[in-house]
Amino acid sequence: MPTFRRSRLPAAALVLPFVIACEPSPTPQPGASSRIVVYCSVDEAFALHVLKRYERENDVKLDVIYDSEAGKTTGLVKRIIAEARSGRPRADLFWSSELFQTIRLAELGFLSPYASPLAADIPERYRDPDGYWTALAARARVLAFDPTVVDTDKLPTHWEQLADEPFVSQTSIANPLFGTTRGHVAAMFVLWGSQRARQFLTRLHDGGILISAGNSSAVRAVIAKRVKYAATDTDDVWVAQRAGASLDLRYLDLGDGGTLLIPCSVSLVRGGPNQREARKLVDYLVSSQVERMLAESDSRNIPVRASLRRQLGVTWPPESKVNFDAVADAMKEAERAVREILIR
Repeated sequence: MPTFRRSRLPAAALVLPFVIACEPSPTPQPGASSRIVVYCSVDEAFALHVLKRYERENDVKLDVIYDSEAGKTTGLVKRIIAEARSGRPRADLFWSSELFQTIRLAELGFLSPYASPLAADIPERYRDPDGYWTALAARARVLAFDPTVVDTDKLPTHWEQLADEPFVSQTSIANPLFGTTRGHVAAMFVLWGSQRARQFLTRLHDGGILISAGNSSAVRAVIAKRVKYAATDTDDVWVAQRAGASLDLRYLDLGDGGTLLIPCSVSLVRGGPNQREARKLVDYLVSSQVERMLAESDSRNIPVRASLRRQLGVTWPPESKVNFDAVADAMKEAERAVREILIR
């Protein structure tokens, strides 16, 4: 697989329609609020504990804007872009539940570089070489099912098999225009090529796959026995299990020997009014302390730090080595295909 290197657009290339992204960060005026504004698509149930601890330990107030389940990440990304174009960036920091749209924001010039010293022990795969984002605390894409209902010996082993019977008509997936499912489909375009990926979407549509509002909705469809399988993230399975649901998961092969692991990402928003204070929050969010907190939460995010996984006794599942930049680049093509074929 070729190695991709994210190229940053020069300032001249961003004049229109991205002129706002190239302007220098505004200097806070005397008397302006010193609160850090955080845009966050990490589930509020898990992010709140982390952010409240930072407020207590640093005597600072965070203004946090969360995204909805149905519009995961996409809504906040659109908001960052719209505010930059208006000349009034509001957010200082973007804490995303995924990575690929963060990469797109960096490419378009809407993020500021900052390489936190507390991220030095994070593997290079999970750090932007130019410092525009840091990734950590991954979740894996998995197939969820009720082991009391299905024959576990006959489960699919590859993601492409979901388009086959008897699976396709008994499977639910989140809307691929949003959240981690969006990145999952884009990764298929990278690894399989456009023709094969489009054929897969066609077979999903023709086979009657159930499109749910989000990953948790897809899991609830399994619990309610509307379907037998759900393509989702590990955290949705763990949370359902803790609530008493009869649910298990299986890691499926994306085509190169592993499933897609999608980390959270932390980045500074270009032009945010409180960048100095926001850097301190970046240091905190990318620290091993926070990665441990997320691993020990009901979300059970998988630490990208091998040393932390050893301390916690956490297993790293077979991971697809698909290039993150390539997935980000494929999202537009994948979105067009989803609209043309699957959501129609």
